[in-house]
Formats: sequence, structure tokens, C-alpha cells
Amino acid sequence: MDSKKNVKSLLNVKTDISFSDKMKDPSVIDSTRQIKLVFNEDLDMGTISDGIKLYKVKSDGKEVEMDVILNIDENSDSVLYISKSDNTNFAEGEEYKLSVNKVKSLSGASLGEEYTNYFAVDYSFNLDLEGISDLNNKRNLLVCISDLHLGANDSYSEFNRNRDALVDFLNHIQISPNVKELVIAGDLIDEWFVPMDLDTFNGKTQLDFVKSVAFNNKPVIDAFNNIINDGKVKVTYVPGNHDLLINSEDIQNIMPGVSQVRDVRGLGAYSPPDFPELIIEHGHRYNFYCAPDSSNRYITETDSILPSGYFFTRIATSSVIEGRPKRDSPLPIVNKNELGKDQYHYFLYWNVWKGLMTEFPVNEGLDEKVINTGIDGFNDFYAINDILPYQNSEDDYIDLNLYKGVIESWDERQSNNLVPIKIPIEEAVLKGTLASHLDDQSGVQFFNNPDSDKRIVIFGHSHEARVIASVNENQEKNVYVNSGTWIDKNKCTMTFVVVIPQKSKDSAPTFVNLCQYSPSGDIKKLDSQALTNLK
Repeated sequence: MDSKKNVKSLLNVKTDISFSDKMKDPSVIDSTRQIKLVFNEDLDMGTISDGIKLYKVKSDGKEVEMDVILNIDENSDSVLYISKSDNTNFAEGEEYKLSVNKVKSLSGASLGEEYTNYFAVDYSFNLDLEGISDLNNKRNLLVCISDLHLGANDSYSEFNRNRDALVDFLNHIQISPNVKELVIAGDLIDEWFVPMDLDTFNGKTQLDFVKSVAFNNKPVIDAFNNIINDGKVKVTYVPGNHDLLINSEDIQNIMPGVSQVRDVRGLGAYSPPDFPELIIEHGHRYNFYCAPDSSNRYITETDSILPSGYFFTRIATSSVIEGRPKRDSPLPIVNKNELGKDQYHYFLYWNVWKGLMTEFPVNEGLDEKVINTGIDGFNDFYAINDILPYQNSEDDYIDLNLYKGVIESWDERQSNNLVPIKIPIEEAVLKGTLASHLDDQSGVQFFNNPDSDKRIVIFGHSHEARVIASVNENQEKNVYVNSGTWIDKNKCTMTFVVVIPQKSKDSAPTFVNLCQYSPSGDIKKLDSQALTNLK
């Protein structure tokens, strides 16, 4: 006798929603009225009422069974639809558990084990006047944007074409009945993206420059000020690297009443008072080339904090304007020596600069004094070779004119900049230009840091919008989001983050959404994550 004939086949089931078997990490679905269940065999209808259950998951983890309607598909006895007893959509902002257990097929086949699917229903997000229906005009959304890069002159500014769309977006923020706070996570104003030969301040002051940026982008600044003056939505600003020198008084001058968060000059990190597990900062604090740097104070004789990334940006701006011309003369050669670890790290530093200068060449010669600064104590004209490492022919020593000691002072610089977990110098030098390295710092500095209680981290800076979910050592889900940018030319632009806390004490999920605005005013959801056990 064939023993296989005595083995009953297993009953399998699939749903039309994404699957998660973890209560603390539910899948996220859009609003729906019913869930489709597809079995591999026709069902025994007498088993479905006791075998299929739907529960609402409360914030304390308790599961409350719901009254549901089970409808078989008119064309197939293997397809079933489950819906609420009142035939309305599953409530947005809630977590559910779908359990399929004791169901059998007509042949007697059953599930090998209970099928459990946890899912959270995301909000039908909008910024319209009528708001999100399931929030009932409750004002609890936090919206975060970054990297607007407002410039003083449209002839070289990275932000121009998207200006009207940003104004429209901000106008919608103002009228939305659900937005509680708008956070600008750095690089609101761009003081770096300026051609090498131009005097950034045009012989005037930094405040004059800020005013010129506001004038050139008057519709945008007016839209921000309308939100601030309306008083319904709090506007909070955190500095980035392209505006790290712009002080709070200058920002207040063009946006009176804006809330500002700063901890060290040129830096700030923001956790809303009612949301301590969320932190927002630009991200340049962890970047070797963009974090505030005092290496040049022996030259400027001021409390200068301008990092080397500023000079690269000035060079890169000219390269873009010049069409990235071919370099006539090769870069000077710097070779690895045997003069110690610091010298090896300067050799690595040179190689990074070599790569950048190869990618962004300019017509100007390396020794031409073409970088017109007049900023943060840098009052001279500088040549590209003033920034590049060079090697002494006599002793092979690698040295610098500007940023002398930038390698040796890295640990002290991190301490001054309040970096929680110090980044090794070799990693900082080699990976500082990579967006992925900034993404990794969400885990290093917060999620995997035993002294941190942060569960949601939002950075800007890299212009690469993305969402990364992870699990920490306590098996708690964390979500990192990069808010992207609003500059004209970018792979993905006009992006923003929406954080929607629990809508009630009994509701389990907090949602973190990455969205994209369009010139037509449409909003596209790029990614969504739900966290269910926030404090």
C-alpha cells in the first residue's frame, strides 16, 4: 500500500494585504473595506465562522475580537472576503490581527498551524482643508522637510524651479487641520553653493546676505511667515552645514517667531517635548568634511568653525557652472609614507580629495588665488592647492596649508560637537562622503547606543530620501528616515517626512511616512512604517 495516500494535503491561505507575524512590527496597509483570503481548496463553509477571527490590537497589547462578516466569492468557494459588521473601512490609525485557524476544506484538509497576520491601517494622508477624516481635526502631525538650499542668486542656486511647488506645499501646511509642527532640518539657506570667484557677501555682512536670500525667495519666506503668524502650526528650525554660520538673530530677522534648536554653534538636535523618542537633526555632526571644525583658528584668528567641505562646495559649484571641464594638468602626486598613523590618514584624506577633484574639475589652475571667501575669518583669496594635502619632497611628510591638524584633532572635534559615539578617524575620512555612512549613524549614535532612548531618527544632509527599519538589542523596532531635499536637480526631490503619533491612548501604532510632493500638488507616499510600543 502507498503510504502517501494516507497523508492529507495541507490547506494554504494567502491574503491581498502584506503579511507580518509580529505584533510589534505590523505590516502597513492603506485604508480598505475588506480583506481577501484565497485558499488552495474549496472550503467547508461550516468551519469558517469559528476558524476566522479578527481582533483590534490595543496599545497595551490586548486583543479585542471584532464582529465581522464573512462572504464567499460568488465564483469560487476557495475565495473569502472578511469585512467589519457595519461594512465600513477598517479604522485608520489602528492595528489589527487576522487569525485563521480551524478552517477546513471539503476534502478535510486543514492548516498546519495558525495563520496570524498583524497589520496597521495607515491614514489616507492629505494636507487639504478638510483634513484626515479618522483624526477628526485632531492636530498631532509632525512634518519635517530639509535641504531647501535657498540661494541669493538664481543664476547659480540649486533651488529655483521647485519654488512654486514649495510655496504651494507650505500653504497647504498652513490650512491643514491636522499638522501640529513643521520642522526644517537644516540647509534652509545656502551659504556654500557659490562660485569660487564671487564674494559671498558682496562686500556686505552676513545679515545682508541672509536678507538677500529672503528677498530672492520672498514667496517661500512669506509662506513660512504666514504659518508662524497664523499660530496654529509651530515652525522649528535646526541648522545644517550650508547654513551653520547663520546665527539665530539672522534667522529671526527674516522669520520672526520661528523656534530654533541649537546645542553647539552650527549644530542642533530636536526632540519634541511630547515625543522624546523622536530626534531630528541635519546629520552633519557626524561628517568629517561638514561638521564644525576649528582647525584654522591659527589662521583666521577668530572662532572659525568652517569645515573643509565648504571649500569643496565652492569648487564644485564652479565646476558645475563650467560644465565640468577636462583638467589640463594632473593633480600633484602624494604617496603613502612610513611616518606613522596620522600620516597614513592624511594620505587617505588626499585620496578622497583626489577623487572629488577628479569628479569636479575646474578651468582655474591649482595655484590661482581664485576662491573668494570673506567669510568666518577667511579674509584672503585662496588657491585650490591651499586646501589639498601636499607632500614635501625632502622628507615625504604630508602637510596642509589650510586645515593643518585636521586629522589629529578629530576626536577633540567630535567631543566639542557633542557626538555621543566617536567615529574612528579612518572610517570618518574614507566614508564621510557616502550617504550610507550618514544612514549608519542613526544606529551607531542612537538605536544601538545604550544611553539613548530614541526610536525614530530623522536626518537630512545627504539628499537621498529613504526609510530604514531595524531592531535594537532590546528587540524593539526603530525607524530611520532621511528627509531628502527640495533642490531642482535630484534623483528624488520635493520629499518630506510625516510622523503621526498614536491617535488615542488605546491605539497601538505610530506611523512614520516618507512622502513626495509634486508640482501639481499631488502627494505620493514613498514608504510607511509603524511602531507599536512607544512610551
